[in-house]
Amino acid sequence: MRSHIAQALIPASSLLLLLPGCTGFDTSVGPSKGQVTKASVDETMQGVRIITVTDQIARQIQAQETHASFADALPPAQPSGQVIGKGDILSVIIWEAPPAALFGGAGAGLGRMTALDTATATPLPEMQVGPMGDIAVPYAGHIRAEGRTLPEVERDIVARLSGKAHLPQVSVRLAQNAASQVTVVGEVTTSSRMPLSPKGERLLDALAAAGGTKQPVDKMTVQITRGDQVERMALSDVIANPRENIILRSGDVVTALFQPYSFTVLGAAGRNEEVNFEARGISLAQALGRMAGLEDRRADPKGVFLFRWEDPDAIPGGPRDAARDDKGRVPVIYRINMKDPATYFAMQSFAMKNRDVVYISNSPVAEFQRFFGIIASTVLPAVAVSRAF
Repeated sequence: MRSHIAQALIPASSLLLLLPGCTGFDTSVGPSKGQVTKASVDETMQGVRIITVTDQIARQIQAQETHASFADALPPAQPSGQVIGKGDILSVIIWEAPPAALFGGAGAGLGRMTALDTATATPLPEMQVGPMGDIAVPYAGHIRAEGRTLPEVERDIVARLSGKAHLPQVSVRLAQNAASQVTVVGEVTTSSRMPLSPKGERLLDALAAAGGTKQPVDKMTVQITRGDQVERMALSDVIANPRENIILRSGDVVTALFQPYSFTVLGAAGRNEEVNFEARGISLAQALGRMAGLEDRRADPKGVFLFRWEDPDAIPGGPRDAARDDKGRVPVIYRINMKDPATYFAMQSFAMKNRDVVYISNSPVAEFQRFFGIIASTVLPAVAVSRAF
């Protein structure tokens, strides 16, 4: 019996002796720490930079960061609502001094009265600016309204009525604003279209008119689409800085977004998933916390890497001849040594970016344990069979 068991154990002991030379056996679903660090040496990735994260590196990168600003990025807008557009509803009132020639003579023959007392006020039915951009006023004909201000339309009507009416005076009011509006959508209570007025409605006015955001303010991002230009800012930054609460322009689209940015976690982490974060940003330390840190039994604390397409100007020491994406960015791998206590201070000022990839390699001990488990699952059944005999 013992001889059979001994014979069964010989292959197991032989394999264990060969373990130090089994470097070609792939026991991990991702690259090891050594394979990542050698990527720039053996040119498996053309011109890629591997940079160890230190406090100095984190501060250099932070100094290169450009912060979004609605006030700086978007062209300034003036209060609207005075300029008439197609679809607007106008209210027109015409006054005629006595004796009224066109619009009635109710004030004539009433004795001694002032011109204001005896002037005839004639409100016309509300009229909509038509597809041709004009309105029809009795005795004045078709008046061009689109693209003009209310005083300009008033003066045009007075000029058309002069010689027909007695000292006419005209008041034109915007009864319903259908052309100058802003669209508010996204994570708001009620998506809506807000009309603009000469007051000059601002960004926070539009969000308030939509009932506010559904999610907490510090998790929200505001996006403004103005023509072909799209800009984003953290809502909390807009609230904190009155300068960013800009005046809106007709046709603007305001979108409230909940945590629109994300990074991906792979390897020996507490969770492998895509993690969302807010526009105000999070640090690398916060990112490690959100992915539940490193898995104690598998992770190599010296083998934490962050893969990123980086602006060449933000790379310490400048880029090498590396492949670039369509935005002119170059690939960079940041290495984080969790065994170094100073790294924990550097991670607090190292900001995460949208679409970053965090990879945590397996430790050599974990690789050994996994390989040993594979061998044991093959050998131990043979031992059990020998014992049965």
